[in-house]
Amino acid sequence: MFNVFVLWDALAPFLVFFVLILEPFNVETTQMTLDSLDTSFCYGGLEVIYPELNIDKCLTISKELKHREKISSVWKAPQIYFSGAHKEKKYVLMMVDPDAPSRTKSSGYFRHWLVVDIKSNVLKKGTIQGKTLTDYHPPTPPLKTGFHRYQFMLFEQPPSTSVSLTDQEKSRGKWDLQAFMTRFGLGEPVAAVQFLTQNFKD
Repeated sequence: MFNVFVLWDALAPFLVFFVLILEPFNVETTQMTLDSLDTSFCYGGLEVIYPELNIDKCLTISKELKHREKISSVWKAPQIYFSGAHKEKKYVLMMVDPDAPSRTKSSGYFRHWLVVDIKSNVLKKGTIQGKTLTDYHPPTPPLKTGFHRYQFMLFEQPPSTSVSLTDQEKSRGKWDLQAFMTRFGLGEPVAAVQFLTQNFKD
């Protein structure tokens, strides 16, 4: 008589192996280091799309697959997707680091990217076109400064408003974000997302 238990004993190691191989294993990101304040920052459905990363929620960039290195020194400006863009509106996109030079010793916002006059149709296509006030600068957290937050915020641009930077704001560092928002009546972001990363050599 055929012994089912003997067959199971023979096949069990192989079945376990295939389960491990087929089980989805996300090596790109983790939320283990995010506290409640960090996770609550993200809302509205904004997506930031790098070649190997689709960032649609608050997360920490993993060391796996050299993603921290690629996001700092290989990948160019990401695509930006926002399905909730209204047809008749224009938008302002900004990317900032509030943790320069470190999260415990912040001296204000570092402005990584600022684009204004963005039309809704390009956001729905997952691209970014408009008037660039600050060229994209990739996340480059200094050595031994821990994790930095990189925040993307999308604002509705008030009608007939020309958004610009003052001469004092030409420098990327120590940017007074709140003063900029107030000056142009931007209000709260309609959508926001952030990721945390640290120097890939740490």
